[in-house]
Amino acid sequence: MQRKLNKVIAELLWLEVVWLFDWWAGEKVELHTDTETFHLMGKERALLISNHRSDIDWLIGWVLAQRTGCLGCTTAIMKDVLKYLPVIGWSMWFSEYIFVKRTWAKDEHTLKSGFENLKDFPVPFWLALFVEGTRFTHSKLLDAQQYALSKGLPVPKHVLLPRTKGLTLAVKHMRSFTPAVYNITLSIAKDEPAPSMLTILQGKPAVVKVHLKRHLMHELPETDEAIAQWCKDIFVAKDTFLEKYYSGGSFGSEQIQDIGRPKQSLIVMIAWSCLLSLASIEFLLWTKLLSTWKGVMISGIFLIIIIVIMQILILFSQSEPNIDFVPIKMLPNDPMREILLKR
Repeated sequence: MQRKLNKVIAELLWLEVVWLFDWWAGEKVELHTDTETFHLMGKERALLISNHRSDIDWLIGWVLAQRTGCLGCTTAIMKDVLKYLPVIGWSMWFSEYIFVKRTWAKDEHTLKSGFENLKDFPVPFWLALFVEGTRFTHSKLLDAQQYALSKGLPVPKHVLLPRTKGLTLAVKHMRSFTPAVYNITLSIAKDEPAPSMLTILQGKPAVVKVHLKRHLMHELPETDEAIAQWCKDIFVAKDTFLEKYYSGGSFGSEQIQDIGRPKQSLIVMIAWSCLLSLASIEFLLWTKLLSTWKGVMISGIFLIIIIVIMQILILFSQSEPNIDFVPIKMLPNDPMREILLKR
């Protein structure tokens, strides 16, 4: 009962953020997947793995979940510090998001406990895992390329190297009660700037492309090493997929599914606005807050707090500018440069 109540409350809150995406900024999500998978989305438990491309990948997940009817049932593995974010972070904590400290000795138990808690979840859920462990940036791409060269691995151009421990643990613990893995590849439409919370608040539209492929959980390998290799192969394929797209190709062969722009978030936002406006007016009339200098100061402090909260949310969502392809910068006589040029 508590989980179902949390689902309703979380959805009423998160729909306001979806409204910003859909109606304020006019952003668009272009979903590429097969029809059978599209009809299963939101109706089954699923583990989502994705590249971490922009500052608002979590919000793109919310938009897809809202379109398929499971917004209040989404959860994810996120940095521990994010649970302290005002309102949004608190709501994620109540919604059973799994927060990690990025220290395996501490996180292993947290992850196991979080996965086991999902076993008796009363409705279909999505658990999102950004396997790269961090957002795609210029400097992180260079680090990944250098590491790949030093280890003789395929050199990525559009993704980072996956960290497989979390996924391996998730598959082992969720295999018995989660039927599907959604392999998601995110990209910004060509020649468009990457979206962020700041651009959304500024009302700047963008198109985000999402390619989704469904894998059956029971078909994944059994051993830790084989699961890890499966994940690495998936990300090599993602990098090849994105390279073809940025070189002028199509974004996969699957058809674009019509996910539309439902009015649900607009209706909820209007309802919240009317309710809060009425409550604020009644409160001001009852307290006569604006009739004294002290009341004016209190009101001003409250507005400043709201502005600070918004700035914190924007700051936590920002990263380096999104870059589609950045080659490694090396000296002409660097032997590693010669290796890279031959690949």
